[in-house]
Amino acid sequence: MMAYRDEAHLYACLRELFAQIESDLPQAMDSMLKAKLCIRFDCSEPNAELTINARKRPLQIDYGRSAHRPDLDIDMTGDALHQILLGNLSLTKAVGSKKVKPKGPVWKVMALADLFTHAQKIYPDIFAAQ
Repeated sequence: MMAYRDEAHLYACLRELFAQIESDLPQAMDSMLKAKLCIRFDCSEPNAELTINARKRPLQIDYGRSAHRPDLDIDMTGDALHQILLGNLSLTKAVGSKKVKPKGPVWKVMALADLFTHAQKIYPDIFAAQ
């Protein structure tokens, strides 16, 4: 069974997650802003796309197709994203096991580490509430 019922459920969880991070832990986005990254997450099961444009402040998040050209594309299943956000799967292991498939400068994936570390603290409650 998939972690997310459909793309609307995945987007609802992520919107709430990023809203809480922006209000409570804005420093979680600092490493992405310092790297001036634009990252697109292309999820399957369910099919969904999320683009985080951190090339300049304020950081912009697009849910669904985006006109921004990413520096890094990341393919993964919704379940892999869910497991990373729960803290059950490390970003390093996810990349090594090909559950997360980056296209582009792979070393830039590590700019997500701070974001995921902060997200893991609040995501379980957000997911349970959805």
